Amino acid sequence: MAISANRLELLQIADAVAREKSIDRAIVIAAMEDAIQKAARSRYGTETEVRAEINPKTGDMRLQRLLQVVDHVENISTEIALEDAQARNPEASIGDFIAEPLPPLDFGRIAAQSAKQVIVQKVREAERDRQYDEFKDRVGEIVNGVVKRAEYGNVIVDLGRGEGIVRRDELIPREIFRTGDRIRAYIHDVRREQRGPQIFLSRTHPQFMAKLFAQEVPEIYDGVIEIRSVARDPGSRAKIAVISNDSSIDPVGACVGMRGSRVQAVVGELQGEKIDIIPWNQDPATFIVNALQPAEVAKVVLDEDAERIEVVVPDEQLSLAIGRRGQNVRLASQLTGWAIDIMTEHEESERRQKEFQERSQLFMDALNVDEMVGQLLATEGFTSVEEVAYVELDEISMIEGFDEETAEEIQARARDFLDEQEATLDAERRELGVADELRSIDGLTTAMLVALGKDDIKTIEDLAGCAADDLVGWTERKDGETKRFEGTLSEFGLSRTEAEAIVMSARLAAGWITEADLAGDADEDAVEEFDEDEATETDEAADQSGAILND
Repeated sequence: MAISANRLELLQIADAVAREKSIDRAIVIAAMEDAIQKAARSRYGTETEVRAEINPKTGDMRLQRLLQVVDHVENISTEIALEDAQARNPEASIGDFIAEPLPPLDFGRIAAQSAKQVIVQKVREAERDRQYDEFKDRVGEIVNGVVKRAEYGNVIVDLGRGEGIVRRDELIPREIFRTGDRIRAYIHDVRREQRGPQIFLSRTHPQFMAKLFAQEVPEIYDGVIEIRSVARDPGSRAKIAVISNDSSIDPVGACVGMRGSRVQAVVGELQGEKIDIIPWNQDPATFIVNALQPAEVAKVVLDEDAERIEVVVPDEQLSLAIGRRGQNVRLASQLTGWAIDIMTEHEESERRQKEFQERSQLFMDALNVDEMVGQLLATEGFTSVEEVAYVELDEISMIEGFDEETAEEIQARARDFLDEQEATLDAERRELGVADELRSIDGLTTAMLVALGKDDIKTIEDLAGCAADDLVGWTERKDGETKRFEGTLSEFGLSRTEAEAIVMSARLAAGWITEADLAGDADEDAVEEFDEDEATETDEAADQSGAILND
């Protein structure tokens, strides 16, 4: 093929490729120019700087060689003497480039094949860039496609202007697709990889179900009803929490539809997956009780710091609350974000009886009293010897069967026990090598110092280098499950604020920070709080002004 080939035909080819690959025509023409340049270099030498230009309107081609202007020519293929350059362009100077026209050349078979490879590669790269740019902003959407092929359990989907993949673990169990089948899936990731953009689709993602509801329920699409959370066991069961922004619209009823038409459309797409629609509530206890439906809950006990809740159900409701293979409680935990412990009323009664006996025994051993006195103290709600030792005397003397003299004796024994315990703990602290200076840190007890010593925190500097999490522990949530990591002082019931205060006191004592630093932090907090209050007052004033104007 000569470089003087039919110019109109060249532009027609560029237009056809651009339309077929859905890329810009200019990219195809640039690819052709690169191909011609590569073929010309093989003809004139690889060191030659060749430039090819194709007029996008007329199809005219121009081939030029660039020569650098130098004093002494060492390579005639890339350089030109200053005198010769100025003969062509009087304004040429050292370092400039002069364009020298080259005659049209005939492409041999090898050159033509090489040019073809360049064009194919450039067009493919442009097509990949176009696909990535088109789909990277569509993550979170549902797309329709046609199954192109299935390989190793993965399904390759033709999306029209791209190709996606549904991996085996992203397909609903027992779901089989064949070539030519239509498929709906959720775009959960788009990555730019070496072999081109990879569009990852899913039919098991929780948001796939949420998007299906948005398509079937107009109130969700319009924002009147919000989907707050979703938990799925793909192909088996799912729970979805919804809330209505309009008090006149029932969110659960709207999602179910007339005679279940709306929810059945979603169930049909998800291969018969059973769906529990739960009303969302900002109160965690109420929300968790709703999430455990259809089981009935008798009582709940929350531990907000650990995001853990204890749920008590009637004995006959236990299997229903847990579900087959723990499915119901697992989905409820994923939906609410809380770790859920389920027990029957009988188990809770036994546990409470055991705790009562343990507290009674504690008072019997510590105060050297008989079983009746120990049980009376436990019945009145005392949980520790410290409470007995330092509570108001009236609270003990008012117990039935006690008088003031008995109350004084009990408190005296409690204080003696604590003094002995304190002496024992202090001796253990010294044996562990915990520095005396740590006793000056507010909020630390001798028992805490012993716990720190056992964890090799023995000096002010050691404590100053700790974080609040190291002392009180932390919670991590992964794969829908909440895992609790204990800290050095977890058993003492410290709050995170108290732990932070202890660490800051240690850093102050160690000289890492100053009182001025602490005061500066306090001022910043105060300014932030003031700004929030001021903004609130401004909003309220604006609302009042608006009300006056409306009136």
